[in-house]
Formats: sequence, C-alpha cells, structure tokens
Amino acid sequence: MALLLLVSQSLHAEVFNEFLQKEYPEFPQESGSGTFTAEDPDPDPWEDFNRKMYRFNDDFDRTILKPAAETITETMPEPVNMGVTNFFGNLDDVGTGINNLLQGKFVDALSDTGRVVVNSTLGVAGLFDVASRMHLEKHYEDFGQTLGKWGVEPGPYLVLPFLGPASVRDRVGFTVDALFDLTTYYIDEDGVRWVLLGAGILEDRAALLDATDLLDTAALDPYAFQRDAYLQKREFDVNDGELEDDF
Repeated sequence: MALLLLVSQSLHAEVFNEFLQKEYPEFPQESGSGTFTAEDPDPDPWEDFNRKMYRFNDDFDRTILKPAAETITETMPEPVNMGVTNFFGNLDDVGTGINNLLQGKFVDALSDTGRVVVNSTLGVAGLFDVASRMHLEKHYEDFGQTLGKWGVEPGPYLVLPFLGPASVRDRVGFTVDALFDLTTYYIDEDGVRWVLLGAGILEDRAALLDATDLLDTAALDPYAFQRDAYLQKREFDVNDGELEDDF
C-alpha cells in the first residue's frame, strides 16, 4: 500500500520538457552539464547509484507501466479517462489546500477548499471538474514545496527503485503526502482501494506519454536532462515562479 502511494506521488514529480513548455512557457528549457555553477554544491553526489536506479526504473516503465498506460489511453473512452483524472485531481486538491494553508497562502487555500466542495457535490464525487468552470483556479502544492518555503534545503538528488527521482527534501515531502492520502482512510474495502491506487498510477503515467516520447528523442543524456529539469522545476515551484539568477 505505502509503495503504491509513494509511486503515485513520484509520478506526479516527473518533470519533462513538454510539460514545462506547455505549463510554464517562461521557464528555461536548456538542460545539461552547464546548468549548475561551480559555486553551487554538487546536486548529484550519488550519481553512479542514481544512474543505475534510473536504468532500472526506465526498464520497468518501458516493460510494464508505459504499455499499460498506452492500452488504457487507446481503449478507454475519453469521458472515462477524464473522469478518472478529475477524481484523483479532486483528491489532490485536498492536500494542495492544506499545503497552501501551511505556506500562508490563505486565498489559494480557500480556493482549493471551494474546489473540493464544489467538485465533491456538483461534480459527483469529483468525476466532473465543475469548479474550473466556475473559475476556481487549480493549484499544485505538496509538502516538499512547503518544506522549501520553510527554508529546508533540497539536499542531494536521489533516484530510488519504483519511486523515481526526487531531492531528499522532496522524498520526505512525498512520503508525508502519501501517508495522508485520502484513499487510504476513506475507502474501507481493500480491493477497491488497490484498484483506485493502481488506476491513479496509470492515469498519471498516461498523462506523461507524450512527454517521455519527447525525452527519448530530444535528450542526448535522458538521465541528466531529467535530473536538471526536475531540480530546476522544483526550485521554480518553491519560489512560485520566481527563477533564481543562476538559472
């Protein structure tokens, strides 16, 4: 159970170029060995281990997760796929609201609460995103970002089997988020809970299909590209879109 929750959180953290281009057109797209300056501490002191874990995860993804996500995308009707996306997005809004509150962003937290109330009622348990049509903006916050707002440094980059990439700070944050995932506490039937968690993982993976195809064709070193993009994007998130000068 905990592993599935953490995998789901890690998939949310996967950051690729296509996502950056679509959602953050002002975000820098360059990535590679020149990203970090000599004055910065080494963000990847465990690179040898991380590359081995990256290859393991990549093989697992190509063998199991990606084919399953492609099958679901191709066979399930679009309204069903959208309903699954909206359902898990509604659950995510709960954690986002809590993290916005912890970060002192009270207006955003109120908006997140409104989204949950509207989508859980008018949106039929979150299957329909009525809140967005009412101009209640969707936010994306997690406990890793909250820790960053509180001044916790990201620490070394770390890739773990199945769980994927994260900084040490984000790994702690994703673990806390997973422990408080509503699916764990509000669904009593174990079989239903496992099905929902599995569906959430595949839904997350399906959303990244185009991005990973782009990564395969665009990056000379996919590991370095993913690492640099991840670390920069997380810093971008913690600073609410304000980029540091060395980026």
